Amino acid sequence: MTRTPSVFRRFCVGMLLASSAVAPALLTASEFTFARLRYGSDSVEYWPRWQADWPEAETHFSRGLSRLTVIDVADDGEVLQASDDALFDYPWLYVVEAGSMRLSDSDTARLREYLLRGGFMMIDDFHGPVEWQLFSQQMSRTFPDRPIVELEDHAEPFHVLYDLTERQQIPGIRALMNNRTWEKGGRYPHWRGVLDDEGRVMVAINFNQDIGDAWEHADDARYPALLTTQAYRMGVNYVVYAMTH
Repeated sequence: MTRTPSVFRRFCVGMLLASSAVAPALLTASEFTFARLRYGSDSVEYWPRWQADWPEAETHFSRGLSRLTVIDVADDGEVLQASDDALFDYPWLYVVEAGSMRLSDSDTARLREYLLRGGFMMIDDFHGPVEWQLFSQQMSRTFPDRPIVELEDHAEPFHVLYDLTERQQIPGIRALMNNRTWEKGGRYPHWRGVLDDEGRVMVAINFNQDIGDAWEHADDARYPALLTTQAYRMGVNYVVYAMTH
């Protein structure tokens, strides 16, 4: 059961995120913009895998984030490459279909700098042992000295706003239509991460899950509302964590 965050924690988070209410005239841009990483891929399919669920996922999630928090959220998302100078203007970066991601040496160096300087990267929508191996190879090139670890129930990103001690697998809609919550052999969900020297989660890895599909299909009656709610709460926690750490 999801527990209601304490009044004190709500107050602290609200104070950290409410700059728009304090001095709106000073703002030149929104506090948060959904930023998506455009990466290279070996995929020969007819559409680039980094584009999955775009732009509906960011449109729906951004509206939900605006409604559920006091963060001033941009109406439209941004698509960025690792080489873009604007990368460092965005504290939160979304990577979808991560099993297809291929990074150049310059990309890995750039993302490493971004993350060590305070950036946060959410990894989503990849499944099974083959895609895990391909993704972990890219991460080991980005952080050869930092392991991928399981995020335990007490990990702060699960409690920064919503208490998510009990979590469940967020499936893609196609799997659901086939009476499954898994695909490509990835039966069991994992929440993993890469940490910096202070223990901050720099990379949040949602393996054997498809949170972006839950955002994209939030207005589709075929997608269960309980799963959509879980996906929104997870995303909101990641954003609040990224903006306050």
